[in-house]
Amino acid sequence: MLAGVDEVGRGPLAGPVVTAAVILSPDDPYLGKYRDSKRVAEKKRLKLYHHIRKHAVSYSVAMATVDEIDDINILQATMLAMRRSVQNLSVQPSKVLVDGNRIPDLAVPAEAIVGGDDSVQEIAAASIVAKVIRDRMMYMLDVQFPGYQFSKHKGYGTKVHMDALRTQGPCEVHRKSFAPIAKLL
Repeated sequence: MLAGVDEVGRGPLAGPVVTAAVILSPDDPYLGKYRDSKRVAEKKRLKLYHHIRKHAVSYSVAMATVDEIDDINILQATMLAMRRSVQNLSVQPSKVLVDGNRIPDLAVPAEAIVGGDDSVQEIAAASIVAKVIRDRMMYMLDVQFPGYQFSKHKGYGTKVHMDALRTQGPCEVHRKSFAPIAKLL
């Protein structure tokens, strides 16, 4: 039982960091078709997400809040969210493969794989699940805080977002420990 883990949302100025852990079935007909979520068109990503939810042996999504990011820093918050996603799996994995060069403290063997979201199907599937969930969260935050257009830029520091920050100031879902936001406070 191999679990893949990936995160979405380390770089944005707003919103949580979201992680997913996925254990794929060896019978999954989509094996070989999963790719890094950033390389998959939104419509196809949604189709894959629903397939993973229905056919994975187990999957789990977790996050670290904006307050946790500000309290312990983005790297530690990402590790915390990854640990939560692995702990919440309904099936205990025999090994965890994590995208990147660091691994969270886990109760099972784990390995970091740079570029794993392109080379390991379980990590690519986790990347798809995490991206769909975080994007949905950002759409909801756009409704709650309409002046920032979170649904368009997902919290990244685009020109539209920076212009909104200059005119409205940061809101409660902005990461106050990130330099562009700290400068505005």
